[in-house]
Amino acid sequence: MTSAKRAAPKKARLTAGDYETLASFRYGVRRYLAFAEANARSVGLTSQQHQALLAIKVRTATRPMSVGDLAAELLLKHHSTVELVGRLEKAGFARRLVDDEDRRKVQVSLTPAGEDVLAALSVSNLRELRLIAPAFAGLLDQVDKLTEA
Repeated sequence: MTSAKRAAPKKARLTAGDYETLASFRYGVRRYLAFAEANARSVGLTSQQHQALLAIKVRTATRPMSVGDLAAELLLKHHSTVELVGRLEKAGFARRLVDDEDRRKVQVSLTPAGEDVLAALSVSNLRELRLIAPAFAGLLDQVDKLTEA
């Protein structure tokens, strides 16, 4: 059963303030995501490409990342991830290498240009997160109170 077809939870007694908290939280998340998407577009990347660069950076700091690992991280099908990595490679931000131990696996890593563009995006995104953090902290406190009820 898809999430859209799941039965609604039993009736809860939500107040107008509860709905306002949920709406405010969704608005704040969407506003940040819109900022991050525009930030990625400003350097010629899609939001998904930016997310891929970030996932590759985090994973390869501790161990190699295969295309399959990236697909799982991004919640994409393998063939879609192959195409995504191909576009990142063509742009000069990522590279593919055949795994030395398992020739069926393809590892993906960032190039110096990929590292640079990711660093620039991350500085800007973290600056934005610091600006909105106080508002989110208040909203998260309100959400905690909702879940306690």
